[in-house]
Amino acid sequence: MTRLQTRFCEDGATIAQLQQLGSSLLRTDQALALGLVTLAPDDIDWADEIRIMLEERASLSPDALTGMEASLRFPGKETMETRVFGRLSAWQNWIFIRPNAVGEEGALKLFGTGKKAKFNWKRV
Repeated sequence: MTRLQTRFCEDGATIAQLQQLGSSLLRTDQALALGLVTLAPDDIDWADEIRIMLEERASLSPDALTGMEASLRFPGKETMETRVFGRLSAWQNWIFIRPNAVGEEGALKLFGTGKKAKFNWKRV
């Protein structure tokens, strides 16, 4: 599948519309309206949006980030089998059993306590 097919769930009409643009330059508001970008902060919000994005990213376990990347690396049509045997079992058998999740200071152990998890950033 192409990136556009993946991004737009194989919506032929949208993909055809985007392919007609070819290599045209788009303004940010046009790209946002076409669904090519998910966020377009303006000059006023830029610093806050970038700070929040970086804080959110840093709050995720490196194991979870690796798992999310692996899920995105093999896009395609989902079936119940790919969900259960591909994604869910990978998360349960790989990510949820690692110290970054279930260790004494892991994300799952501290969830809901208000305490911040401490991750081993060498585990990726």
